[in-house]
Amino acid sequence: MASPASQPNPLPAAESPAVGVSVEALSKSYGKLDVFKDVTFAVEPGEIFVLMGPSGSGKSVLLRQVAGLETPTSGRVMIDGHDAGSAETREHVRRALVFQAGALFNSLSVYDNLALYPREHQMGTEDQIREKVMRALEILSLGKTAETFPSQLSGGMKKRVAIARALVMEPQLLLYDEPTSELDPVMSATIDEIIGSLRKEYHVTSVVVSHDCDLALSIADRVGFLMDGRLVHVGKPADLREPADPRIAEFLNPKIDVGNPRFKKIHTET
Repeated sequence: MASPASQPNPLPAAESPAVGVSVEALSKSYGKLDVFKDVTFAVEPGEIFVLMGPSGSGKSVLLRQVAGLETPTSGRVMIDGHDAGSAETREHVRRALVFQAGALFNSLSVYDNLALYPREHQMGTEDQIREKVMRALEILSLGKTAETFPSQLSGGMKKRVAIARALVMEPQLLLYDEPTSELDPVMSATIDEIIGSLRKEYHVTSVVVSHDCDLALSIADRVGFLMDGRLVHVGKPADLREPADPRIAEFLNPKIDVGNPRFKKIHTET
């Protein structure tokens, strides 16, 4: 997913400033289900902000609010001073979302997956689009995959193609949903390096939803924790080495007790 720019040919990344994000008293509910409540934090332009927390804590739902894909129940997300869901933001701020599963079109080649959006939005001539697509593929060492199809790629390569597709937009705000999920440790480290290095290449603001502690400790400027629908911590990665909140400590360093496993701790009335 990406938001179109107001110009047919976006500015080069070096000339396109990163944007700030302000999440203000944000709450989201689906019917009677409260996903999260009263979440407030800010992301500085050019910052890498990693949002962590247990499964089901609402991280990906919150990311969709920042992407402008859903409307909050209350509160708001502001991007560069504009509401995240407004037409003005879609017009003037280039956002790109790297989905957890990649969301590639299996019927299209890698090249056509990347070229689809700029073609539909007439972002230059076919030669200009080809230059953008091949540049993004080369940055991620994917130049030889242009004519292949997603079904022919490994999981790690699919992740990189999804990131390359986002880069074709030369985004000011890049959103990642679990970019290292289902990858082996070496490929996870590779994706971490890519996210960190893209800040220098594109001067982009990055918001990353992840369970990956190594990612948070190695590339994040700051880390936020969602627990039970509340933002319980925002701070530097170094703060996580000895977290004050025992729930965060347990999340980062869970103790394994085969004799008394978690899944058997079911409370029943007697």
